[in-house]
Amino acid sequence: MPAFLVRREWLLVLLALGFAVVAGMLVYLSRPTTLTVAVGPRDGAEATLLQTYAQALARGREDVRLKLNFYDDVRDSAEALQRNKADLAVVRPDVLLPENGLTLAILHDEALLIAAPEAAGIENFPDLARKRLGVVERHAADMPFLTNLLAFYDFSAQPAAEPVPETGLGPARIALVPLTPQEVTSAIAEGRVDAVAVIAAPASKAAISTVRAVEAASTEKKINFVSVPDGGAIIQRMPELQSVTIPAGTFGGRPKRPDEDVKTVGASYRLMARGGVSRFTVASVTQHLFEWRSKLAPLAPIANLMKAPDFDSTVAATSARLPNHPGAVDYFEREQQTMFERYEDYIYLLAFFGGTVGSGVAWVAQRLARKRRERIDIVLDRLLDILREVRAATGKADLDGLVRETDDLVADVVQHARERNIDNRTVSALILAIDAVHAAINDERRNLGAGDIESGRAVDHARTARLLSLHTPAAE
Repeated sequence: MPAFLVRREWLLVLLALGFAVVAGMLVYLSRPTTLTVAVGPRDGAEATLLQTYAQALARGREDVRLKLNFYDDVRDSAEALQRNKADLAVVRPDVLLPENGLTLAILHDEALLIAAPEAAGIENFPDLARKRLGVVERHAADMPFLTNLLAFYDFSAQPAAEPVPETGLGPARIALVPLTPQEVTSAIAEGRVDAVAVIAAPASKAAISTVRAVEAASTEKKINFVSVPDGGAIIQRMPELQSVTIPAGTFGGRPKRPDEDVKTVGASYRLMARGGVSRFTVASVTQHLFEWRSKLAPLAPIANLMKAPDFDSTVAATSARLPNHPGAVDYFEREQQTMFERYEDYIYLLAFFGGTVGSGVAWVAQRLARKRRERIDIVLDRLLDILREVRAATGKADLDGLVRETDDLVADVVQHARERNIDNRTVSALILAIDAVHAAINDERRNLGAGDIESGRAVDHARTARLLSLHTPAAE
């Protein structure tokens, strides 16, 4: 048998390798998971929020990290998620809803805010028929948003470039006039528009400045907030939109503006993930995002507008019109997986295969031990045979051959003793057998008339046998 199979050092090497593999697995499982995030637009408030969040995760050495890829538009970030170029993405569903996207959090809602001077008598969206509606565009999707909403009420948009007939707009037409924020007051004062619309978060600077600009153009400094009363029906037809309520007093003032809640519709900016991203990882991302709100808000005020998506039950959450990621639902329902639950399949497999491997190692060790015992037993059996052959020897040549064979056996045993420990009982048996063989050879030489030289040779061999005990370590 090759010597390396029976060396104790190789067993230690195998044990060290086993520990190294286990340590490597622990390091691999404990290293942070890095998720690629598609963020658009690159100069938006969402980009500031996620950049601040990514830095906070890195500073806290959390189990998840974010790698941000910036895009010019929210459509581009949604396309990156749909093409599996990102794990997470900022998505505005009415612009593009990725087929593989599941919601983690609503970063903020943007409401359709329509303000008009009180004298215009515009209170509800249908009252805009035959009117000129100024639109403060903040995103390329704002005009399509309004066009789709007009279609719900069977209105059609009069392009701003087309001249208005002398008889005025038709009963089912509304003129959409693009405006910059600086043009709002003058456009209303000059009669170029009857009301102004902006799609923005109600508490944002864009919404507040638009309201103040309309108010400044009103002779009585009083304005109406135009409601969209059919939000539920609109969302049934256009599920990518949101039903939004602008709370009374959002824009302050005395009396408060508005004086009562205003129902309208809007769009949401969402953080979405691929369905294939681990629910454990998504739960961790969602947890830190919401729990660190106060930490993120000083640098990214939009953090105060974040909210969980609405759902009544876990089933409803994952089967909603805009489905939520199961990992996010785990956090919202306080049912996050523990480390054991996350890796329980691997633990069971390791326990099963570990037991099998352990049994195999024990079997191999038993086989090697048996091989070692067999090796010593063969030497002892041969020494006993030599002892009988010595007594039957008829000449010097026969004795010389048996001496050489005994020397070879002694060398083999010494080599074996250097490689492996031999118990004391086995060593004693080997020494007795070797001494008996050399004593028998010495007797036979005298019987055959051999001289003193031959007797001295036999004595030397007896001494060699006893040296075996010096090369054999004590049994452990």
